[in-house]
Amino acid sequence: MWGLVRLLLAWLGGWGCMGRLAAPVPAWAGSRGHSGPTLLRTRRSWVWNQFFVIEEYSGPEPVLIGKLHSDVDRGEGRTKYLLTGEGAGTVFVIDEATGNIHVTKSLDREEKAQYVLLAQAVDRASNRPLEPPSEFIIKVQDINDNPPVFPLGPYHATVPEMSNVGTSVIQVTAHDADDPSYGNSAKLVYTVLDGLPFFSVDPQTGVVRTAIPNMDRETQEEFLVVIQAKDMGGHMGGLSGSTTVTVTLSDVNDNPPKFPQSLYQFSVVETAGPGTLVGRLKAQDPDLGDNALMAYSILDGEGSEVFSISTDSQGQDGLLTVRKPLDFETRRSYTFRVEATNTLIDPAYLRRGPFKDVASVRVTVQDAPEPPAFTQATYHLAVPENKAPGTLVGQISASDLDSPASPIRYSILPHSDPERCFSIEPEDGTIRTAVRLDREARVWHNLTVLATELDSSAQSSRVQVAIQTLDENDNAPQLAEPYDIFVCDSAAPGQLIQVIRALDRDEVGNSSQVSLQGPVGPDANFTVRDNRDGSASLLLPSRPAPPRQAPYLIPIELWDWGQPALSSTATVTVSVCRCRPDGSMASCWPEAQLSPTGLSTGALLAIVTCMGTLLALVVLFVALRRQKQEALMVLEEEDVRENIITYDDEGGGEEDTEAFDITALQNPDGAAPPAAGPPVRRDVLPRTRAPRQPRPPGPADVAQLLALRLREADEDPSVPPYDSVQVYGYEGRGSSCGSLSSLGSGSEAGGVPGPAEPLDDWGPLFRTLAELYGAKEPPAP
Repeated sequence: MWGLVRLLLAWLGGWGCMGRLAAPVPAWAGSRGHSGPTLLRTRRSWVWNQFFVIEEYSGPEPVLIGKLHSDVDRGEGRTKYLLTGEGAGTVFVIDEATGNIHVTKSLDREEKAQYVLLAQAVDRASNRPLEPPSEFIIKVQDINDNPPVFPLGPYHATVPEMSNVGTSVIQVTAHDADDPSYGNSAKLVYTVLDGLPFFSVDPQTGVVRTAIPNMDRETQEEFLVVIQAKDMGGHMGGLSGSTTVTVTLSDVNDNPPKFPQSLYQFSVVETAGPGTLVGRLKAQDPDLGDNALMAYSILDGEGSEVFSISTDSQGQDGLLTVRKPLDFETRRSYTFRVEATNTLIDPAYLRRGPFKDVASVRVTVQDAPEPPAFTQATYHLAVPENKAPGTLVGQISASDLDSPASPIRYSILPHSDPERCFSIEPEDGTIRTAVRLDREARVWHNLTVLATELDSSAQSSRVQVAIQTLDENDNAPQLAEPYDIFVCDSAAPGQLIQVIRALDRDEVGNSSQVSLQGPVGPDANFTVRDNRDGSASLLLPSRPAPPRQAPYLIPIELWDWGQPALSSTATVTVSVCRCRPDGSMASCWPEAQLSPTGLSTGALLAIVTCMGTLLALVVLFVALRRQKQEALMVLEEEDVRENIITYDDEGGGEEDTEAFDITALQNPDGAAPPAAGPPVRRDVLPRTRAPRQPRPPGPADVAQLLALRLREADEDPSVPPYDSVQVYGYEGRGSSCGSLSSLGSGSEAGGVPGPAEPLDDWGPLFRTLAELYGAKEPPAP
């Protein structure tokens, strides 16, 4: 049976649409025996077809799909068919003798829809082309072997809740790899497998739409819809594919806010200041985002005056805070209503409103210990100056609001009254003066009064008390400044010399109410005219003042108009001077009359300076001579050369000699026989010291004193080097010269060294040493 199918396919594919290829005819072709020009014509010499191969077809042996034949082929076996191009020799093979074309393997149209090949007929013996090459096509015929697929799936879409029926959600698109131009293999139909009755899909376009109205996000927020695409127009036997669409309902403001309870109760202490949080109110709104934002307000005027409410940063909770200070003794509770309203309202959903709700709020004020409260925020008191200590200034009053009968104790903070000018009664707050006050020294006194509950010292409060010192007329007027003026001897009569001003430190008798008066009468040298504004003009009289050497002293009388009136007298000094043409002073009479008969002031200063210089030189010379004499005198206790005698520091050698027996280093030949009793160590400081010889009487001789101290040092065993003999006294045996050290040599009586004859026997090399140690001093006279 498969052989019959193959034969049928070959017949349909290879011979169903037979045709001939046109090829050029050689020039020698035509009718023989005719003369004249040769008529050329083209003739169709290829016999071939457009071949088709059904995809995915496979069999036990290659399938014949067509046959190539040329009119040149006479069936003699001289023609050879060649096939080149796409798939030639691998996918497609040709019989060289017959021209039959076979396909060797199963083809997939989705991979390659057609193959372009080149056919040629050649002479078998010479490979000479018998026909020109010709191109032909082998098409792969489609079958329904590919299901639809959704390349963009799975899908996610969003649609507003409460949308109308038919609202477009999303469009899904499937692709079928089969040939859309051949049959219904690629004709798709969309259906909803899961998601009914909420959503539907257009069978042809794949547009998903809402199928029911008023889908509520608060009831179900997300839907999973399964969409199927089926080819063959949706008929039985077609292939199908599916995808999922996750549809999320977006929120709209379709729910009004609502308080979960109708009454909220809070409590707050009376000491809570403005801005203190009392409590939170939260209206529930199932909407999301901006649709759930709310604003809170207090409806009753009573509550809005004492409390305020605002929305938190999230726009959800209402924050109830204190607006004004509370007082438990005045009012203990407040009741008012609070309204919550959506800030964003969609007009399309007004029918689902109203979008607000109201709840009642009750706030209870709790009592708390409070400090004493003063009757005034600040106090302003006054007291006259110069009053005796103990004068009443005023009274400060405070009370305990929690217990009005509770006693209060008053005190003045020390830092506010450092001079202790006032005192206060601890029981009743009466303030009195403690010293006499002077307004001219200080006008205002700012006190801080502390009120403390007697039963609870922790409860206290402060208040500022300003005390003003009132003025009294207790200061006589006086001149504003000392006046020492001059007038030219050439001044005209009646000329203004100076304006004299007065000063009164009191307020009741200020400078504008001070009167001034000078000497009056025919003998007055100058005229004083009161200006009635606290000043007076000093004028030259009509007749000139007589010249005189001494300045004029003009008495001025000043008095105020206070109660009682006070007065004083001051003096103005006026000198008559000689002036230059420009009016400046040249010289005054007292200076001009000075003509000293003795030395001038400059000469006196020069003499005093010379005498002081000579006196300083004499003192310096005497001090230098005294210092030189003291340097030549050698004092017993202050002589620095005493350090040579009294210095007894051994260093660290004593511990070393204790740890090591140094007797082995001593000269055994010169060692003295041991004395009876315990051995005496010579390497330690003796316990007894040799007595010091007294200083010879008479004037000090430095050379004699040095010789005396040197002899004492040589004979004193308690001074260094008292242990050096033991360390360096022995130099070893075998020396013909013996020891060269002088440390072990003894001293004769009187300090004269011993004979030096052995050094003379050492030879010329030691002559110098023998002369140094062996020279005999000349005998004493």
